[in-house]
Amino acid sequence: MATNLSIDPKLIERALEVSGERTKKAAVTKALEEFIARRRQKRLLELMGKLEWDTSFDYKAERSRQ
Repeated sequence: MATNLSIDPKLIERALEVSGERTKKAAVTKALEEFIARRRQKRLLELMGKLEWDTSFDYKAERSRQ
């Protein structure tokens, strides 16, 4: 899918420098992938303290290959 975006040229140049990518497309793709990954991680962190912990759960027993 072709998309035309008006992105600040200085921002693109900085992204190329810090990412080590050789093309603008690769730098933007990498930036979007990292953005998505960070947002997913943030959602997981927001769950901390909100999940109930089953104290009777035996994780070692779950690992056994019986």
